[in-house]
Parts: sequence; C-alpha cells; structure tokens
Amino acid sequence: MTSDKKHEAVMNDAAQAMNDVMSQYQKMGLNALTLMGGDWVEKLSDMGAEMLEFYTQRIKEDVELQHKLLHCRDLSEMQQVQGEFLQRALNRYTEETGKIVEMGTAFWLGGMGAAGKTGK
Repeated sequence: MTSDKKHEAVMNDAAQAMNDVMSQYQKMGLNALTLMGGDWVEKLSDMGAEMLEFYTQRIKEDVELQHKLLHCRDLSEMQQVQGEFLQRALNRYTEETGKIVEMGTAFWLGGMGAAGKTGK
C-alpha cells in the first residue's frame, strides 16, 4: 500500500471513529447540542482556541524565563528578571481574563437570543 493510500485509510478510519463517537453521544442524550446551532459550537471552539493560544504563549514565556535566569550574573539581575516576568504574567492573565469574560458573555447572550427566537 502506498503512503498516500495509507494516509487516506487512516483519515477514513479517523472520520468513521469520530462519526461513531458523535452517534454514541447522541444516543446518551447529548443530541441537545445540535439544537444549539452552529454559532454555539463555533463560539465554544473560539474560546478553546483562545485559551490554547494563551497557554502556549505562557509556556514559551516560562521557558524564556528559565533561559534568562540561567544566564544571570548576580542576584540583583535575577531579581529584576523575575520581577519583569511576574509583572508581564500578571498583565497577560488580567488581559486574558477580560477576553474570556467577553467571549463568554457573547456566548451566553448569543445563545439566549437564539433560544428565545426559536421559542425554546
């Protein structure tokens, strides 16, 4: 079997597995998610992507901190590096919390509006 055919077979197997999982979810009573509509799913996805991007950036900054600390020549330089890191982290966490709150508000208000329009 060629590499392209193997890849296609793997992709087909993965798609079938996802289809089976979604069918099981629906059988377990989670078919209500389909009533929420694509907007809700998209907003949830956007929130997840935002959080993953934030986590990725935090990890990069943590690694950079370790690198900087390893290259400090004295205690005062180390304290300065740590202080700058903590201030940046505090600012980023505050900013990210604001973004997530805004996205969550839009998510819930958008969802309530959609539910109200359909009479549910």
